[in-house]
Amino acid sequence: MEFLVSHPTITVLERHLLLYRRLWRASAFSLFVVPALFLLSMGFGVGSFVPRIGNTDYAMWIVPGLLALLAFQTAVNESTMGIYTDFEWIGAFHVMRHTRVRITDMIVGWLLYVLVVVELATVAFLVVSWAFGVPQPALVVLVAPLVCALLAVSVAAPTTAFAATVRDEGHFHLLNQFGVMPTIMVSGVFFPVGQLPAPVRPLAWISPLWHATEINRAAALDSFTAGPLTLHVAVLLAWAVLGLVWARTAFQRRLAS
Repeated sequence: MEFLVSHPTITVLERHLLLYRRLWRASAFSLFVVPALFLLSMGFGVGSFVPRIGNTDYAMWIVPGLLALLAFQTAVNESTMGIYTDFEWIGAFHVMRHTRVRITDMIVGWLLYVLVVVELATVAFLVVSWAFGVPQPALVVLVAPLVCALLAVSVAAPTTAFAATVRDEGHFHLLNQFGVMPTIMVSGVFFPVGQLPAPVRPLAWISPLWHATEINRAAALDSFTAGPLTLHVAVLLAWAVLGLVWARTAFQRRLAS
């Protein structure tokens, strides 16, 4: 236990959590406001024009996707300016490099922090969903935090790597415009992927958001099958592994410059 507490990765995590604790009051408000706005605008707003998808009420159909979307956006948002600030403005990672903290510790400690924030957002969304009269089945309550955690790593790892290469924060606007927004639109959060033009559908199949959405929705609709579930998890793991490899390379180059 003493080894675990004193491990450099845990030390990095503690540093990020300490900073988060100073700002938690502002973020706690948004934890509940953002899910409420999602449900009001999409679940009930759009849902009033699209009452059902198949045999499922639109609000029930969209909530698993909105849950994955919230985890996706939280992971991206945390891993852009957070990494940029610690490299470009504060220089925290450069300071860590002169201690016993390794590059792997920096990356894993950061991703653990992102996981904490995403899990808080996931729980808040489930609470708000219940409060708005769209309670999720017990299977979703059990599965969604795990799925959102895997999604968070699969998204945060490559985003962290990209942020480590950025010298101008304006690049994040390009990331949002040409990466984040198109991913959201093709990932089956708001409508079935089958409604997309055929040439666009492969973009959904490589999107981590789509795979997480499909797992959450299968849990909500009790439609799990082993083959698709294995494929969804495999793609998310592939994104996470490739992101970690890229992040390590990006950190090495940035810290050597």
